[in-house]
Amino acid sequence: MKKQDFVFALCFVLLFLPFFLFPSLYDAYKQFNGAHGFIMAFLKFGVLSTMGEMLGLRIKTGHYNEAGFGIWPRAVVWGLLGVWIALAMKVFAAGVPPVIDYIGVKGVAAAMAGAFTWQKLVGAFGISLMMNTCFAPVFMTVHKVTDTHILNNGGKLSCLLQKIPFGKYLANLNWNVQWGFVFKKTIPYFWVPAHTVTFILPADFQVLFAALLGIVLGVLLAIAAVKGRN
Repeated sequence: MKKQDFVFALCFVLLFLPFFLFPSLYDAYKQFNGAHGFIMAFLKFGVLSTMGEMLGLRIKTGHYNEAGFGIWPRAVVWGLLGVWIALAMKVFAAGVPPVIDYIGVKGVAAAMAGAFTWQKLVGAFGISLMMNTCFAPVFMTVHKVTDTHILNNGGKLSCLLQKIPFGKYLANLNWNVQWGFVFKKTIPYFWVPAHTVTFILPADFQVLFAALLGIVLGVLLAIAAVKGRN
């Protein structure tokens, strides 16, 4: 392990360690998270998903940062995307279980607030499936566009104040990779199972777990980038 890997791992550990060492801090976190969920979503995704992209860069280039990468604009974008994700999670979690009940699998809506049962598993899978087939492709494409915009502007924070040429970026997007790997492979084989686990967890931990998955996303983005060069 190189020094930069040790520093990265240490930062990750120190990010969570205080919550284990100081119960009062953890209680304060839970209270604030319950009262201000979208603010916490911004912070969780802004920090954790950006760390995931830094890890992806490490896999691609051997470095956690480089000129033009734009850690700060990425963190802001991820924070905003995190709020969008948290909102989508609430919408799908509230809307999908009653539909599953309606089509004949009774007890799913009621089971989502309780302990683990097969009905809760069905509900969590249904929520994940709908969110990842309806919301995720749009989200992933928007993220790819913002990522391209940041890179094309040298990673400057000021790029967030500039108009994003969506049409241009979409026209030049490598759809073979976006469809053939990002959509076709990561959604059914990783994101649907991973978010099924997410929606089985207690509500207070769902957004945090989803943000932690952002670290995995960084690795997947690195793989996609390598595929895009081949």
